[in-house]
Amino acid sequence: MTGPSLFDLENHAEFIQRHIGPTVKQQTEMARAIGYDSLDALIDATVPAAIRRQQPMDLPGARTEQAVLAKLRKLAARNVLNKSFIGAGYYDTYTPAVIQRNVLENPGWYTAYTPYQPEISQGRLEALLTFQQMILDLTGMDLANASLLDEGTAAAEAMTMLHRANKKNRSDTFLVAADCHPQTIAVVKTRAEALDIEVVVGDPNELVGSTEAFGLLLQYPGTYGHLRDIAPLIERAHTATTLVTVAADIMALLLVKSPGALGADVVVGNTQRFGVPMGFGGPHAAYFATRDAYKRSTPGRIIGVSVDRRGNQALRMAMQTREQHIRREKATSNICTAQALLAIMAAFYAMYHGPGGLRRIAQRIHALTALLEKGLADCGCKADNDSFFDTLTCTVGDRQQAIVARALAAGMNLRIIGDDRLGVSLDETTTAADVAQLVAVFGGGEGPDLAKPTPRQRRPPASPRASPARSTTCSTRCSTTITRKPPCCAICATWRTRTSP
Repeated sequence: MTGPSLFDLENHAEFIQRHIGPTVKQQTEMARAIGYDSLDALIDATVPAAIRRQQPMDLPGARTEQAVLAKLRKLAARNVLNKSFIGAGYYDTYTPAVIQRNVLENPGWYTAYTPYQPEISQGRLEALLTFQQMILDLTGMDLANASLLDEGTAAAEAMTMLHRANKKNRSDTFLVAADCHPQTIAVVKTRAEALDIEVVVGDPNELVGSTEAFGLLLQYPGTYGHLRDIAPLIERAHTATTLVTVAADIMALLLVKSPGALGADVVVGNTQRFGVPMGFGGPHAAYFATRDAYKRSTPGRIIGVSVDRRGNQALRMAMQTREQHIRREKATSNICTAQALLAIMAAFYAMYHGPGGLRRIAQRIHALTALLEKGLADCGCKADNDSFFDTLTCTVGDRQQAIVARALAAGMNLRIIGDDRLGVSLDETTTAADVAQLVAVFGGGEGPDLAKPTPRQRRPPASPRASPARSTTCSTRCSTTITRKPPCCAICATWRTRTSP
């Protein structure tokens, strides 16, 4: 008796059966319903022959899902996974298991869309409001949205917002500090080109006052690790009627003075290092914080505290000024999405550790960076920046390629800057053993024994260490100050339960 072949039993075409619903018969019936004998006849009538492929693509036959997964695993096994010390806005981090399992891998969180129906979205709205409150606390600003696409996009959004908002300076020039992250500069330039905005990249100390501009973008700390007091520069910019955006490292803000306290008009950044994996470059949730005066021009969505028809506290999207499908040509942004899932993960990471725990993580990162600075200086590689949080840049001259080769052999990726400099950034996952190995890579010998590091470590010298700034209100819809006890709302209480150092 003859049965189906082994090939037939393996069902290589199962993807078509599972994911392409209509059968050939059903396709023919639908085509006839609109006046065509078949699907091919419909395609012939609608797709120009000049752009149609005349012959089928030369592709291998279909495979089962299991066979494809095995092939992908084999390809992935060829990747060499090095430890990244590149920095520039991307840092390794530990994702708490409870967040990974219950949020990142939970379809209840990762498949949710825009919370247009607040009556069924209270949990997600509460998490996003917590994200906003966290950003307000760390940046010292009046208002924060519920995330944007990434840091580069947030900086570009800040540029366009300041162009609209700066009524005292109608220039079309935007200044960008040369020590901003390169990908941020690239995105800003791309966005500006379509809007006829001239972007001038250079030393802001030389540009401010000498170049008429409506806005300025600063990086805090700089991409090469320099940590400077930017308050005098911001003051000079304001004197010249130039509004200032500060792109700030969210982990550094736990130890240094907030941009809001330094006078910034807009603060943007990335929350990736708050428990979100690097993911080979994304996606990561950006934050956007600004003054209350600019709330009607702020891109993105803003979650606020309101009341329901029974008088109970409830949450809703208080503002969504960026909605181009609603406001069309009057929309303040053409960004179609936020990063709600990743913003929620960052907020939960902050709640998981609490302000005291976050501060300890930041202090440990800086302490390890201070150890690395001393070790590099001892082996003849003095850092170019004498103030820092987590990043050091060294001019190594013609030793660059030899050091890079040793780093790759040790499973480390360093940041290559030009043809004579190298950058090293530390993060939450860095260990004392990593620091010792980095010193050995730069020095070409054995690294120091850091099993018992010195208890006295350098602090960031440029900006005084400060506790996270507290915003004046918990949201755009709640006027009660968050310093009042008890907290004005349950969301503030959630964040403030662990605000003690």
